[in-house]
Amino acid sequence: MPLSSSDLSAYLARIGYDGPVAPTRAALNALQLLHPQAIPFENLDPLAGLTPKLDLASLVEKLVRSPRGGYCFEHNTLFQAALTAFGFAVTPLSGRVLFNQPEDAQVARTHKILRLTCEGQDLIVDVGFGGQVLTGPMRLVPDLVQPTPHEPYRLDHRDEAWWLRANVAGEWRLLYRFTLDATWPIDDTLANHYVATHPASHFTKALGVARVLPQGRTTLRERRLSVHALDGPSQQEEIESDDALRAVLAERFGIMVGDAQWRAVLERIGPASEEPR
Repeated sequence: MPLSSSDLSAYLARIGYDGPVAPTRAALNALQLLHPQAIPFENLDPLAGLTPKLDLASLVEKLVRSPRGGYCFEHNTLFQAALTAFGFAVTPLSGRVLFNQPEDAQVARTHKILRLTCEGQDLIVDVGFGGQVLTGPMRLVPDLVQPTPHEPYRLDHRDEAWWLRANVAGEWRLLYRFTLDATWPIDDTLANHYVATHPASHFTKALGVARVLPQGRTTLRERRLSVHALDGPSQQEEIESDDALRAVLAERFGIMVGDAQWRAVLERIGPASEEPR
């Protein structure tokens, strides 16, 4: 389902896009870059014991009209609706996240990806992969190093699976693997429930926030703020108090969270004064 005209206008204002609404590669490139710069990745709802809603009205209210972000099912469901409004025919896929995992790890399909065709090219787009999110579409071509406005990426292909890797500090790092089997909304509902509620899901245990910068990336993992420049060393800072942590969310990521939800988040991650850091 595409975004309505009013919701599309609000979305485009949120990400700062002012170009033509048409299914062109120029538009796609701009949307893929602007979205993760404007709308942060975050897991505050699962940390507060809430399961994110995936209906379009809820996504527009949270990610577009409110100073909040979300994770892959929220980002890529919203992005799919925006792309559909532009005239793209989009197929949702699912992936198995392997970042910092062995390549043969047996992990569930807990990541949403989008596939589409634009100007004769078969492409993968993804605006919901946290601190290493794509900032440019990927051609569905194996063994080809593909530049993006940020790091180079590469797709490998063997058997039925595709493997996405990013070149980070000169090292090819595996992000996730996926197949080209289309998924249905019920698949997202099931995976979203697992990710948001299962005790084994890291989204229910640790704070994770990310946003793309014009010349780098910034992430917050628990109480460690990191700024990664494309052309220089990373900078890290430990956030020493709960008030400072909340201020970082607002000032660095544009995330404002209500008092009740903030208290619930702190109960899950533990106040600064109680942490042996």
